Amino acid sequence: MKPFFKSTSKLLVAATLVMGLGASSLMAEVKNKFTVSWTIYVGWMPWDYAQQKGIVDKWAKKYGIEIELVQVNDYIESINQYTNGKFDGCLMTNMDALTIPAAGGVDSTAVIMGDFSNGNDGIILKGKKSLADIKGQNVNLVELSVSHYLLARGLESIGMSERDVKVVNTSDADIVAAYSSADVTSLVTWNPQLSEIMSKKDANLVFDSSKIPGEIIDMLVVNSETLKDNPKLAKALTGAWFEVMALMKKGDTKALTFMAEASGTDLAGYKSQLNSTKMFYDASEAVEFADSDALPNTMKKVSEFSFEHGILGEGAPNAEFIGMEFPNGKTFGDPSNIKLRFTDTYVKMAAEGKL
Repeated sequence: MKPFFKSTSKLLVAATLVMGLGASSLMAEVKNKFTVSWTIYVGWMPWDYAQQKGIVDKWAKKYGIEIELVQVNDYIESINQYTNGKFDGCLMTNMDALTIPAAGGVDSTAVIMGDFSNGNDGIILKGKKSLADIKGQNVNLVELSVSHYLLARGLESIGMSERDVKVVNTSDADIVAAYSSADVTSLVTWNPQLSEIMSKKDANLVFDSSKIPGEIIDMLVVNSETLKDNPKLAKALTGAWFEVMALMKKGDTKALTFMAEASGTDLAGYKSQLNSTKMFYDASEAVEFADSDALPNTMKKVSEFSFEHGILGEGAPNAEFIGMEFPNGKTFGDPSNIKLRFTDTYVKMAAEGKL
């Protein structure tokens, strides 16, 4: 799995560098039908509810367009397909937005930062209760994912580095079963797998994403060329999103139960996962987060991690190779190679009641 994952990422980068301009050019047009890919995750279930209950359709019709949300069972595959031009938008984390489409040469824009992991990702040790006990251990996780990033940040917090452990690439589908193996002593994963492992004997949570708040962000990303020519797409999606956020904020049991069952848990289980997810129920909160100085600082850390692990693209000379653009004119990296943009335009419209 280890060489497969790495080579897949690098091949993807090489391929999309070649075809990125082509894909962007094909999408650079005014059109009225769009597709957005999504995968099951606690912070993305509102999109499923919005689609199934006609909320996406309602907002799409308001802007005279059609939007279809397409569920893809494999998370990385959904991003790969977006990067290759199959979808106009996709749900992904900030790190994956940088290391897959942006590193592949596809200019993308984070339209909605819906939440950040606030305990949904964690490091588990078997039979040990301190993160320092991880020294010298094999650590099972999805290599080059946000789990890998969390491990690096956790080690950094206690003055250690990846040189003090050995990373063992393990798919998210296999991570729960791996815990039962006698030779597996430490893991990093996300919910719902995290909760399932924590229910097992001798499992101790020694570090989680609440220690690095705001660094693992779950986002709706849209191809920048598509967005430029079709701002109605972002307006409709943002309107639909915050309509569902309003239901969740007031604790709508029917809506939450729908999301729980669709993600394979019950209402109590889903609420438990929400407790470790910082959802931006109010558009004003999302605006504040998008405009904060913390966001560029976070992306600088993510970019440095990605460069050190060789996933900023073939030939990237440093962590500033890929440029990023933030609200209020802030940037990081090469301004002539902007491939990832964070905008507050549409959430601000939602906050001001202008959608």
